[in-house]
Amino acid sequence: MTRKNYGGIPDEFSKLENARIVLVPVAYDGTSTWQKGADKGPKAFLEASENMELYDIETESEVYKQGVFLTDQLGGFENPEDMVEAVYTEIKQNITKKKFVTLIGGEHSVSIGSIRAFNESFHDLTVVQLDAHADLRMTYEGSSCNHACALHEASKNTNLIQVGIRSMDATELKWMNKEQTFFAHEMQEEEYWMGTAVDMMTENVYITIDLDAFDPSILPSTGTPEPGGLLWYETLDFLKRIFQEKNVVGFDIVELCPNENEKASDFLAAKLYYKMLSYKFNETNYDD
Repeated sequence: MTRKNYGGIPDEFSKLENARIVLVPVAYDGTSTWQKGADKGPKAFLEASENMELYDIETESEVYKQGVFLTDQLGGFENPEDMVEAVYTEIKQNITKKKFVTLIGGEHSVSIGSIRAFNESFHDLTVVQLDAHADLRMTYEGSSCNHACALHEASKNTNLIQVGIRSMDATELKWMNKEQTFFAHEMQEEEYWMGTAVDMMTENVYITIDLDAFDPSILPSTGTPEPGGLLWYETLDFLKRIFQEKNVVGFDIVELCPNENEKASDFLAAKLYYKMLSYKFNETNYDD
């Protein structure tokens, strides 16, 4: 099969040596417990990206010209522990090459290895999690590398800020910092939650976005869609503030569970990724 470039961009912007950005697709859905199919998320995301306009109106930029190298897809793992180790190794290698490293999943457990690599590479790391679910269990179904445990390690080793949470198990309260958790129902009443959240962040920030953070009215194709989620422009406003005020060192987008009859979710994921790159490399935010 002929290798394709991210977004169908010209070859000159897709080679590793010329690229500032690296995109790692991870096709894994080994521990999800309801709707399966997140392993097909990277393929759907990449197909949608090929049909997306590459000029961003808001930032008046074409961020693909910074160069985006698409790695070979990671997949075929026998167990979640192997997957986490493989993701960690791939991400760490690309960080050491001084690239801006990003990841597309796959279920949320793929973030464990990525966050681990970034936490080892950047001082005093803040992890900002946009998610419907807390994902703070120590173990689930016999593994600490389960999707329900995706942020447990980060809760102990990083400055974790959780945004959009509206579903959790009572046992997760043990690991949750309520002062840095923005529950969806409270966000509806709190006008200044974005500024409060940004003020809690250290300089270096990693963002992990589980697409079920969004309301299913705009993104239904995810493994566990929860009512009462984030909408498009409020999410962009929040992300833009983070990119403007902090040093975002990398990010991931996970839990796209594509539906052949519903392509809007795929396109939202593709557009979100490109928007985040546009914010990162906007000349008003990014100092070379």
